[in-house]
Amino acid sequence: MSRKLVTLDDFTIDQTRQFPKATGQLSSLLRDIGLACKIINKQVNKAGLVDIIGQFGATNIQGEEQMKLDVYADETLINVLKRSEDCAGIASEENDDFVAFDDEYSVNSKYVVLFDPLDGSSNIDVNAPIGTIFAIYKRVTPVGQAVTAEDFLQEGSRLMAAGYVIYGSSTMMVYATRLGVNGFTLEPSIGEFCLSHPNMQVKENGKIYSLNQGNTCKFEAATTQFLDYCMEDNKDEGRPYSHRYIGSMVADLHRTLIKGGIFLYPADKKNANGKLRLLYECNPMAFIIEAAGGMASTGKERVLDVTPTELHQRVPIYIGSKNMVQKAISYIS
Repeated sequence: MSRKLVTLDDFTIDQTRQFPKATGQLSSLLRDIGLACKIINKQVNKAGLVDIIGQFGATNIQGEEQMKLDVYADETLINVLKRSEDCAGIASEENDDFVAFDDEYSVNSKYVVLFDPLDGSSNIDVNAPIGTIFAIYKRVTPVGQAVTAEDFLQEGSRLMAAGYVIYGSSTMMVYATRLGVNGFTLEPSIGEFCLSHPNMQVKENGKIYSLNQGNTCKFEAATTQFLDYCMEDNKDEGRPYSHRYIGSMVADLHRTLIKGGIFLYPADKKNANGKLRLLYECNPMAFIIEAAGGMASTGKERVLDVTPTELHQRVPIYIGSKNMVQKAISYIS
């Protein structure tokens, strides 16, 4: 069936028109992020043909081995956003500290961007799905001066937009604002992200649970009790649930958004605060899932209500279909 092709540019411009006082900076910033991810996608598609797979030979602030594509994706996003007139500064999972852009255009920009340049990088060498996660905040310091840490350490509830790009069998960008969640698939023939999944909604119930079940021996009792519930044979309630785990938050949450289910990365005996980063992974994904009608919790509070105290703060997360998340945290409470 033929239909009008709506590009990411067309869509963001149409949304801007709904707000007479909008400056267009946010829409322009989303398009800049889309451009950076197209460049990253081109290199992802070359993995194995050129020398960009394998370890880079350094570690990031998390103490994790950096992959070559990690570094490339990080540098690409920083370079594109630095040249943008709509970004005042960035913070990246791969870097120790935030970067304030101090040129005459950047200091007058209203927004800062935080990102995980390449989520699931352990999947690169085996050609499994990986992705980029981003979060956009309105700065809290006065326009006209360089941004500070205060601009990045904001609760997720104050996000202006958040999204991810998944590099898989097709390349897709999903982003959320307070108007809702929409998905755009990259059309290679024209090099544009085109609207393919309008007004995305996550089901209230699902039949899939997603976590690294190999860590069961480290989990706290509440988590193992919930897993027992998921695996219990109860045909009247549609259980046992199916277990699916890709090892990339982008890929696992993309499936959860489309098919329903729950993704969890709980605290355990080794990681009392969980392993996923609040600012680069949990907040943007929680914003997307909530905008689509789902739920995201640390097990004790709403993820988007957590007050950040440091750039690389970690939190546990239970995220996905509302009823499944509520059931999971009922074991904790």
